Amino acid sequence: MNDSLTARAADVFLAAFGQPATIRVQAPGRVNLIGEHTDYNGGLVLPCAIGYRTVIVARPRADRRMRVVAADYDDAIDEYALDAPIERLAAPMWANYVRGVVHELLQREPSGHSLPGMDMVIAGDVPQGAGLSSSASLSVAVCTLFSTLPDHPGLGPIEAALVAQRAENDFVGCKCGNMDQISSACGVQDHALLIDCRSLQVSPVPIPAGAAIMIVESHITRGLVDSAYNTRRAQCEQAARHFGVPALRDVDLATLAEKGDGLDPVALRRARHVVSENARVVAAAEALAAGDLERMGELMAASHASMRDDFEITVPAIDRLVDIVKDAIGDAGGVRMTGGGFGGCVVALVPEALVEVARLALARDYRAPNGAQATVHVCRAAAGAGSL
Repeated sequence: MNDSLTARAADVFLAAFGQPATIRVQAPGRVNLIGEHTDYNGGLVLPCAIGYRTVIVARPRADRRMRVVAADYDDAIDEYALDAPIERLAAPMWANYVRGVVHELLQREPSGHSLPGMDMVIAGDVPQGAGLSSSASLSVAVCTLFSTLPDHPGLGPIEAALVAQRAENDFVGCKCGNMDQISSACGVQDHALLIDCRSLQVSPVPIPAGAAIMIVESHITRGLVDSAYNTRRAQCEQAARHFGVPALRDVDLATLAEKGDGLDPVALRRARHVVSENARVVAAAEALAAGDLERMGELMAASHASMRDDFEITVPAIDRLVDIVKDAIGDAGGVRMTGGGFGGCVVALVPEALVEVARLALARDYRAPNGAQATVHVCRAAAGAGSL
């Protein structure tokens, strides 16, 4: 836990509001170890919460006003009343994530309960724009804050995750799946989470002792992500219709081979990625639980190849990053692109003894098109959202 983050938020709170905060909560970011573009197909994912977090310190108000300070944006403040319609702002975007959750919570107010006003300060160390879900971390942290109030019905972790997802979908306008919020709300220390995105069942899977998670930022600006995402989602839906099922989650590899002939070749490749990726997630959870990092490495390599060849969402620099890390760690661990694609990050599961070897190889052999070196974050799986 980054105590300095909490202390910084507390100092900003005292300076802004003249009295100390009485509530402290946090919610982590996440990284997905395997299971890409399976969530919106009703499938399986294997992410974990990470030790980069959003912290909120706050104090309830006697009236129905919100005063929200962003310590990471020069102490910018957003202020509004809970008794008036809450509107989406053109900018700043951070304020909309808070407003969206507050708006969702207001819709859920039971008779006889009113959401109180709040003075609050937000501070975070989740790397921005790195695909580590800083937005989900913020949204889940706001849900967690209001859930701590004794006279306000608390939200369970899954419920909080779904409120945060709806806020992003309907208020902010980001049509994300539910993996990011569930990861942040339900994280378990030193465990990955096997999440069934259809049933919302979450099963913790232990990460072997001595294994570190490396997240490597490529510094490739992701272009055309929204249109490419929408196109692939439409292709997956086309494939599901071809097989006569609600989603590709309901297709197995045997059915794909038997009944895939009449499908458009591109849609067939997209379907093959999703169907094979779901199978890899199940196998990866078994490998992790058995402490088999070599098998995990094989599955991560197959996942990356599927994203590159069948789903076509990697770029040459990302492929280069994966090759550099894989050459450095050999069969001792695994590495793959993580996230939506077309840039962003790769994730590696690496024995701690090889972290520095991989870091030196990246410093020597990788440069982004703009000349930047890769940025490396090393972390362990962390606990989910809660009070501090």
